[in-house]
Amino acid sequence: MVNETDRYTYRVTWSEEDQEHVGLCAEFSSLSWLEETPEEALKGIRNLVQECVADLKSQNEIVPVPLSIKDFSGKFMVRIPPETHRMLAIQASESGISLNRLVSSKLH
Repeated sequence: MVNETDRYTYRVTWSEEDQEHVGLCAEFSSLSWLEETPEEALKGIRNLVQECVADLKSQNEIVPVPLSIKDFSGKFMVRIPPETHRMLAIQASESGISLNRLVSSKLH
C-alpha cells in the first residue's frame, strides 16, 4: 500500500555551501534535509514531510495536493516584452505554425 506522502515530488541535490546532500520536496518548498549521503537526505526529507502532513492534519490545516495527482489545464499565461512577442509571431508565421505551437515547442 502506498503511503499518501509517497506521491509527493522529492529531489536530492548537492549543496556546495553546506558540503552535504540536500533532500527537497516540491510541494513543501520551505522544507529541506541535509545529510552526508543522497539516500539519507531522501529518507530525511520524506520523514520530515510525513511529520509536517501529520501536523497540518492535526491542526485542521490544508495539506498540499501532490503534483503527481493534481489536475493541470495545460494553459498558463506568460508576460513577455512586446518586441519578444513580435519576434515570436514573425517566427511562427514564417514557419507556417501558430504562435502557441511555436512557444510550446520551445518549452520542450
